Amino acid sequence: MRSPSSSVPPARGFTAAVVLALTAGLATAVPATAHADSPPVPAAKPFMGWSSWSMQSSKYPGLNPDGDYSYLTEANVLKQADALAAKLKPYGYTYVNIDSGWWRDKDWKPEFDAYARQQADPVRFPHGMKAVADHIHGLGLKAGIYLPVGLEKEAYGDGKVPVRHADGCTTADIVYGDLRTTNGWDSAYKLDFGKPCTQKYVDSQAQLLASWGYDFLKLDGVGPGSFKSGENYDNVADVAAWQKAIAATGRPIHLELSWSLDIGHAADWKKYSAGWRVDTDVECYCNTLVSWENSVDDRFTDTPGWTKHAGPGGWNDLDSLDVGNGAMDGLTKAERQTYATLWAIAKSPLYTGDDLTKLDDYGVKLLTNREVIAVDQGDSPSARPVTPSDPQQVWAAKNPNGTYTVALFNLADAPAAVTADFSSLGFTGKASVRDLWNHENLGSYKNRITEALPAHGSRLFTVTPHGSALTTTGYEAEAGANSLGGRASVADCSVCSGGKKVGDLYVGGTLRFTDVVVDRPGTYLIKVAYVSGDPRPVNVSANSGAVTRHSFPSTGDWGTVETVSVPVTLKAGSNTVTFDSGSDYAPDIDRIDVPSSPR
Repeated sequence: MRSPSSSVPPARGFTAAVVLALTAGLATAVPATAHADSPPVPAAKPFMGWSSWSMQSSKYPGLNPDGDYSYLTEANVLKQADALAAKLKPYGYTYVNIDSGWWRDKDWKPEFDAYARQQADPVRFPHGMKAVADHIHGLGLKAGIYLPVGLEKEAYGDGKVPVRHADGCTTADIVYGDLRTTNGWDSAYKLDFGKPCTQKYVDSQAQLLASWGYDFLKLDGVGPGSFKSGENYDNVADVAAWQKAIAATGRPIHLELSWSLDIGHAADWKKYSAGWRVDTDVECYCNTLVSWENSVDDRFTDTPGWTKHAGPGGWNDLDSLDVGNGAMDGLTKAERQTYATLWAIAKSPLYTGDDLTKLDDYGVKLLTNREVIAVDQGDSPSARPVTPSDPQQVWAAKNPNGTYTVALFNLADAPAAVTADFSSLGFTGKASVRDLWNHENLGSYKNRITEALPAHGSRLFTVTPHGSALTTTGYEAEAGANSLGGRASVADCSVCSGGKKVGDLYVGGTLRFTDVVVDRPGTYLIKVAYVSGDPRPVNVSANSGAVTRHSFPSTGDWGTVETVSVPVTLKAGSNTVTFDSGSDYAPDIDRIDVPSSPR
C-alpha cells in the first residue's frame, strides 16, 4: 500500500454500491427466511458497477492531464455513467461510484460547508453532487460516493464550527481533547462517541448524502485495518454510528468499508456494513491501471481466510476489476481472465475502474459473460482452494444443485499443466464439464480434468458429478501411535474432528502418522484437515521418499478447520506420512483422510 499523507489523495479501497446487483437473466434471490413480498435484503448479491479511482490514480498518458488525481470531474463521471448504461447495465452493472477527491481542488485543498461537512469542489463538480446523482438516476443507475473516516483536520476550524441540528455542539465537542488522529493516513481527528454531540455530526453527514440522493457510501481508511492498529485506529464505533445514521435517513444506502480490514473484527464489519475490502489497493500507481505483481496476484494469498465471511448482506470486496482496456490495464489476456475468474468465484463485488468508453472486444467479453457473472451473483458459496496455495492451484465451491464450480490457476511465470482431481471435491468416477468462459460443454471426464495453462492463466468450469462418493480412511493427528518431534504437541481443539489437534509445528517440529495403510501402491490425494490463522508452509513426505513443500492457505483464524488435498506416493501396506515445519511455522494438523485407491 502506498502511504499517502493528508496532502495527497487517500489510497482508497473502493467506491460503488448496491442494495441489489442483478445480472441480467437471473431472478432476484429471496432468502429462505423471507416471504416473496418482503422488501429486498440489502446487499443480497455482490454489487456491480464502476469506480473512478483506478483512472484517477494512474500515470497512464492522458488520464490525468491537469496533475495527479485530476481525472475526477463531473464531466468524466457522467461520461462513464452514460457508457455504463449503454454497455454494461443489461448485464447487471448498476453503480457509478465517485471516489476520493470530489470535495478537493487540484492542489488537494478541501471544501466544507458551514457545518464541517464535505462539499463539492466547484471546479471538479460545478453543478454539485445532487445534480450528478440525478443524472445517474436518470439513466436507471445508482450513485455512489466516498468519505474518509473521522473528522478531517481541515474541517475542525479551531473547534468552533457548529454541528447541524445539534444546538450548542461544535467540532470541539465531537473529537478527543488531545486531537488524536485516526484513519489510514492520519488525516482526520478521531471522533469521540462518548460525547453526545458526536453521533449528531455523523447523522448530519448521512442526512446530507441522503438529501443528494446517494445510494452507496464507501467509508475509507477504516481500522483496525488500513495498515493501522491500536486504540486510535479502532473505528468500529464510527462504523456503528454510520449504520445508525444511515438507517435514520430512511434511504437504503449501502455502506462499504475500506481498506485491508482486520479479519479479527469480521463480526463487526458484518454487523454494521454491507461489504469490506479485504486487501490493499489493486491499483499499481504506475503508468497502467494495475499490474500482475502489484497487486492482482496478492489476492490469491489474502482471499482464502475471508471466504467464510461472505454471504447475503455482506461481501468480501477484492477491489476494482480492471480487465476491459487492454494495454491501459497493464495485463496480458491470460492475466485479465484470471483476474476476472478469481473475483467471480470469490463472489467479490464486480466493479470495474476501466474507461468504459474505450473497452476493447476482449474486455467486453470478460465483463459481459453471463455464465461467469452468474457464478458471482448466484446462490453458491464463495470458492476456496482445495489444493495448497502452490503455483498451480485449484479452487472450488459446491453449488446448491450438487454441481461444483471449479477454477484452475497457473500462477507461475511459465506455462504449466493444472489438474483438478475429482477426489478433492469428494467424489470419484465420471463427471460432465462445462467451460464457462467459452460457453462450451467439454463432455465427460473420468476422475480428473487437466489443462495446459499459460503463465498466470486460468480456466473456469462447472463440474457435474456422475460418479460415486469418495471412500476414505481417517487418521487423527493426535493418535497415540503417531510420532511427534521437536516442539510439536497435542492441544485441545473444539472444532477439530476428535476434539484435538497437533500444533507447535515450528522450527523443526514434526508430526508423523506411523501406520497409514493402503492396498495398492500409487499416488494418493490425501485430504489434510488443518487450522492456520495465516498462510503457512509445510514439508510433506511419505516413508523415506522425496519431500514436497506446500503452502497451506489461511483458514481465517485459529478456530476454523479447512482442508486441502496433497498428492503423496504410498506403497502397499503400512506407510508413514510426515508433516515437517522445517525452518518455518507450519499449520496445526487435525487429521488426514486417505482415499481407498490411488489417483
